[in-house]
Amino acid sequence: MGEDGAGDDGGEDGSDNNDANKNNISTTQHLARSHGVKGRRQMYLAYYIPFLNWIRQYRWGYLQGDLIAALTMASFYIPMSLSYAENLGHLPPINGLYSFVFNPFIYAFLGTCPQMVVGPEAAGSLLVGTVVRQSVDKGAIEDDDGDMNARVAGVVTGMAGAVILIAGLTRLGFLDSVLSRPFLRGFISAIGFVILVDQLIPELGLSHLINHKDDAAAHGSSAQKVAFLVQHIDHVHKLTAAVAFGSFAIIMVCRQLKKYLQPRYPKVAFIPDRFIVVVLSAVFAWKFDWKAKGVKVLGKLDATPARPPFPFRFPFLPSHMGHIQSSMSTSFLIALLGFFESSVAAKSLGGGEGRHGDGIQGMSLSANRELVALGVANVVGGCFMALPAFGGYGRSKVNASTGGKTPMSSIFLSIITVLCILFLLPYFYYIPKAVLSAMISVVAYSLIEEAPHDILFFIHIRAWPEMVLMLIIFLSTIFYSLSLGIALGIGLSVLQVVRHSTKPRIQILGKVPGTHDQFENAEDNPHALEFIEGCLIVKMPEPLTFANTGDLKGRLRRLELYGTTAAHPALPRVRAPEHNKNVIFDVHGVTSIDGSGTQVLAEIVDGYISRGERVFFCRVPKQSHPVYQMFEKSGIVERTGGPRHFVKSVDEALKMTELESVTEYYRDHPEDGGG
Repeated sequence: MGEDGAGDDGGEDGSDNNDANKNNISTTQHLARSHGVKGRRQMYLAYYIPFLNWIRQYRWGYLQGDLIAALTMASFYIPMSLSYAENLGHLPPINGLYSFVFNPFIYAFLGTCPQMVVGPEAAGSLLVGTVVRQSVDKGAIEDDDGDMNARVAGVVTGMAGAVILIAGLTRLGFLDSVLSRPFLRGFISAIGFVILVDQLIPELGLSHLINHKDDAAAHGSSAQKVAFLVQHIDHVHKLTAAVAFGSFAIIMVCRQLKKYLQPRYPKVAFIPDRFIVVVLSAVFAWKFDWKAKGVKVLGKLDATPARPPFPFRFPFLPSHMGHIQSSMSTSFLIALLGFFESSVAAKSLGGGEGRHGDGIQGMSLSANRELVALGVANVVGGCFMALPAFGGYGRSKVNASTGGKTPMSSIFLSIITVLCILFLLPYFYYIPKAVLSAMISVVAYSLIEEAPHDILFFIHIRAWPEMVLMLIIFLSTIFYSLSLGIALGIGLSVLQVVRHSTKPRIQILGKVPGTHDQFENAEDNPHALEFIEGCLIVKMPEPLTFANTGDLKGRLRRLELYGTTAAHPALPRVRAPEHNKNVIFDVHGVTSIDGSGTQVLAEIVDGYISRGERVFFCRVPKQSHPVYQMFEKSGIVERTGGPRHFVKSVDEALKMTELESVTEYYRDHPEDGGG
């Protein structure tokens, strides 16, 4: 997604920047003045509050599609939000609905992707549930205290929102690239497996057994829960299992039929199959009195008549400090995963411009503004004890495919959810919990179903480190806990980023045969290149900083000894010292250098000079450039022999080595004609 501030870049020739600098104004202001752009304050306001942009473009022609899309999403995802809250977050089901009241509405005002719809997701809801369970295990709250559970969830959601809001204000939109694909696949697949196992317990009617007879399994790992299921398989409640697996089968069959029929009959996507399953199951539960036969139903959602429909509970109170501290790491992960999924959805949907200009125009995607929009939405959601809500690709595709073209579909979705809370809650009473669990299981299956494709791909390309990372995350989550899988996954991913960024990408160059000025990396194809006798040509293709110069001396030493950085240091020297008599550094890629990098490079140059070796630099920036100025201040220019050792090309540096060799020879042998 595009970064904020792109409008401050000048023209390609720099003339706009120069004119702006002369007038002491920004490039954006200069361009606006020179091209007669009016209403510059309104321009900025509409950029940072996109609602002011798209509402002026709204047409009655969009209304029908936005309303149909909102009704379709409500039929799918309102029952799903009840499931997320009840079965994953361990909260009162109504708190799942709050995520569709506030978050889509706020995102419609501040978000930069018109067709994206935010709402609760399985992964975030499960992570909230882990924090709630941890609070129960510590004795901080009672297991059946729904109000306190909801307050803990509000703290987690508010913390996740605060983290992502601060990230947006400090322009950290690049963070969606930190987590590697193997980490995400391993972690998401593990979450899918954890959810499947967790939902099997209520689907088989064993919730009362695990809560009263096996506390270790109730709060233990997925492996312990699988063992519990095997041990108590003879206690399965048959009607509950039939309702759950029947609902799961119907939803899966409808899902596959839609995939098969949608290319030929696009309107099949409008069929609210999950809503129909929920309604029919509630009717059957009421008609045949399933509750009396042992099937758990959702029950009354507004447990206290005096409770307002939208209770406000500020999450960052001093009395919640214990919950804030315990939920910090989980909230950070919820924010990171939520933003990653949102950015994937936003990049896939784009800025809303349809064919022939159909759609909202002029809304550029921005990672930083997305962070701000999602952060504000979740901070507000946390104040009402809602589940964390972020953009979802599947939900947003449903919105786009059913006619939603503008953020008004998100506003309609919020309004529909408010109407449900105010007027339709009594009709949710008979919804079987087993049906909600079955809907969650379908989501869990969708989290796992992409894993085989990725695994086969990594096996095909023999990417064993990625496979090991996926396996470690998956097994640690299954056999120990979700928190350990989180810690290992993030830790290993960050270590990979650090390892990649700290590894200097220096190369030894060889001349392409038949040319005089073409040089290539000798490690790629050493037999096809010519090596210059007495010269070590080293290319530095990147800026030098404290992060990537720590091992620079060691890697240069390997080039001197072996002619490659891939050789193991246990190997005896195979490259003769005479080949390092002249060391040529091609520093075209060193566009910047910090103090630490300069110090390390100066020490390397001193080492070569002290051994009587000559050092040359080629393709150095001009003398007014900060890099050359750092070379001068550190004494590198002086110690190498002055500016004449700083040349324009590798070929010119090779000629200088020959000239220096001849000069030194005649200086040391005056009898052969030297002065």
